Amino acid sequence: MDPSYSVLVVDDDDTLRETCAQYLLSFGFDVSKAARGEKALEMVRRRAYDILVVDLYLPGSSGMDILVEAVERHPHSKVILMTGNPSVETSHRALAAGAFDFLPKPFSATHLEILVDRAVQALEEGRRAPKGAAPPSADAGIVEHVGEAGLLAESQALRNVIDLARRVARTDASVFITGESGTGKELIAQFIHANSPRRDRPWVPVNCAAIPESLMESEMFGHVAGAFTGANRAKEGLLETANSGSLFLDELAEMPMSIQAKLLRVLQDGVLRRVGSTQTDAVVAVRFIAATNRDPHQAIEEQLLRKDLYYRLRVVPIHIPPLRERPEDVRHLSEYYLRHFWNRHRPDEEFPKLTDGARAFLLDHSWPGNVRELRNVIEHAVVVLEPGREIAPSAFDLGVMGEVAAPGEGSPAIDRSLFKKDYHTAREEMLAAFERDYLTYILQEADGNMSSAARMAGVDRTTLYRIMEKRSLRRRDLLQA
Repeated sequence: MDPSYSVLVVDDDDTLRETCAQYLLSFGFDVSKAARGEKALEMVRRRAYDILVVDLYLPGSSGMDILVEAVERHPHSKVILMTGNPSVETSHRALAAGAFDFLPKPFSATHLEILVDRAVQALEEGRRAPKGAAPPSADAGIVEHVGEAGLLAESQALRNVIDLARRVARTDASVFITGESGTGKELIAQFIHANSPRRDRPWVPVNCAAIPESLMESEMFGHVAGAFTGANRAKEGLLETANSGSLFLDELAEMPMSIQAKLLRVLQDGVLRRVGSTQTDAVVAVRFIAATNRDPHQAIEEQLLRKDLYYRLRVVPIHIPPLRERPEDVRHLSEYYLRHFWNRHRPDEEFPKLTDGARAFLLDHSWPGNVRELRNVIEHAVVVLEPGREIAPSAFDLGVMGEVAAPGEGSPAIDRSLFKKDYHTAREEMLAAFERDYLTYILQEADGNMSSAARMAGVDRTTLYRIMEKRSLRRRDLLQA
């Protein structure tokens, strides 16, 4: 790190402030300190600081006030906000105001060093950039491209998601994405990586539900030769593969709790120890993006997700609303996928027309499978459509969701006696019934083979066992149901 830069550390915690200042002084930085927001504002008005490390929540003037003042007066300044309680609104406001990155409390000296080093690199790049260069546009637009896929954002709800994703992309802050299955969580994660300074570095997606528990530790952390039977040579884990890039942890709540504990250590200080090793094997600098289709707080209550890991990863939370809440996007997505799959499967034939009834059906359907379901329904219609025909509602196959119904014909029957109970009780009883029926179906289809059933469900066997244990279900009873 270049020691010629000036740094201002602002925190009302005397121990934390002094520790950070002494650590940065050891690198030769010109370090100043302030215990209160008002004092920091006075200092920012008197001189420009290259880097500011500021607590978000201060008595009196807040870290947000200091951020706004510093960036307005000295646009080159890089402001790193320290916070132990991030929220979507606060994160969005801070990034919009020009925050460089977030430092979640508690943090290690290594984490502080990494972020300050990145700020120095950004300052160096700013010095090398040609004067008068226009900044990149922040307009969301209708289509944002990620590889060969696209994020279509006609609705304001999804535009807000993309806008927040773009703002957080330029930082190293950890992101926690929530949303129902099929809403596009991985696409948003890819978008963040593709728009980040790490875009040319490794992008490593990990489906935590698809890796058997017995292999998870070795897959994530690697192993040394002789660590276990069959480990004939040392192997690099996914965390090392993702070093200097981005690691996407999809369905994090399906990761075994013991592995979550080890992952927390890497998040805190970047130190990695391979399976079977007695020493530190690597220090990694990874940008973490996690996702789950579960309610994180419920997953914590059910002991599927560590609370400390969740809050460490949830520096910037992003929630993707379900497709049924974004009817504007249904129209554009259906047109996009229709053209996409027609060009793929039937490029030499005349492009078909959607009837008014088909459009009405697409808008009226609740899309429980979200964008993934819509995509599959449109592709099916393209493949089976007879030449020269228009696309009518009868062309849409909803598969396990039942036969196609005309708009307004209703939805599957629900035991309405549940409506007399409180919301949480009713929800839990409906979920229990679904999980019991679902497990019964896939186990019978798999002739009782748990591995085959897990593959059908797209999850790890441990997930099925966990559900069975939670619901007090026995495999033989399900097979005889």
